[in-house]
Amino acid sequence: MTDRRPPYRMALIGCGFFAEKHLQAWAHLAPRVAIAAVCDLDPAKARGAAQRFGVPRHDTDVETMLREVRPDFVDIVTTAPSHLPLVQACARAGIPAIVQKPLAPDWQDACALVAAMEAAGLPLMVHENFRFHSTLRRALALVRSGAIGRPTFGRFSFRTGFDIYAGQPYLATVERFVILDLGIHVLDVARAFLGEAEEVFCRTQSIRPGIAGEDMATILTGHAGGATGVVEATYASRQQPDPFPQVLGIVEGTDGAIRIEEGYRLRVASGGRSWDETAAPAPLPWGEEPWLIVQESVLATQTHWLDCLDAGRAPDTSGRDNLRTFALVEAAYQSAATGVPARPMQFG
Repeated sequence: MTDRRPPYRMALIGCGFFAEKHLQAWAHLAPRVAIAAVCDLDPAKARGAAQRFGVPRHDTDVETMLREVRPDFVDIVTTAPSHLPLVQACARAGIPAIVQKPLAPDWQDACALVAAMEAAGLPLMVHENFRFHSTLRRALALVRSGAIGRPTFGRFSFRTGFDIYAGQPYLATVERFVILDLGIHVLDVARAFLGEAEEVFCRTQSIRPGIAGEDMATILTGHAGGATGVVEATYASRQQPDPFPQVLGIVEGTDGAIRIEEGYRLRVASGGRSWDETAAPAPLPWGEEPWLIVQESVLATQTHWLDCLDAGRAPDTSGRDNLRTFALVEAAYQSAATGVPARPMQFG
């Protein structure tokens, strides 16, 4: 896939709200990787990020940066509508990329984006960091070890009233909102635990006044292995205490179950035995609650990307893999619009 070897020189595109967490993690991974440049359309944002993290170069033009810096890979942390042209620029330049989710605003752009990198023979990873939450990783390891037998049911819930609009005000203007911004994370978790889904049924609601899209979605998934999933995603919950930003739920199998509870706690029943575990995120020098599990998952995501570059293998959340999650998003929107179940689309 690539003949690049560490230490890697990387460049980051997009210096907004969430990029700070990416930059913190890349800085933590030194000297395995070095931040060679940052780029943003807003010169003040680019300059500020470069100053905070000691980055030697900042740009406002992606093509110039790619041509002159020639990084070993690019981390794209912009909003979804910009992803396709940015990834196409990387493909033309022969540079691998890791891209924030959602991969694109719609199915057509997502497929074109993956096709561009595949045609260029370049590695592509989607920054699907929920898959790398410490609590979920431990629960998934237990499931894959056979601890609960064959999975038969899963409920995965992200319900919060945390003010996500303060840091990302543009979200209030997005017409396809909570499924594409948050539900895509939780659907990816359901795929990881229960396998590929063949059918999706969804109902959406718009609770908060003044927003353009839906802020609550409840999704039922039917999986190829026979399991049933329930995915809950909302930014309009009023529960207290608010579990943000933890994914909660349960996975049941033919020989046990795992409850994923608040406080990074797992309650495991396996083969007639039961026990509790805590799978909390590790302390980080820049870490802070409630963001610690997110910050650790960003670090784990980026570490996985580097490991895959080292080994020359596809990431777990490659572009092609993420299209399977994106297809569930599209099926959820189709079902919500028609009131009947929908089947996910196929790529290639």
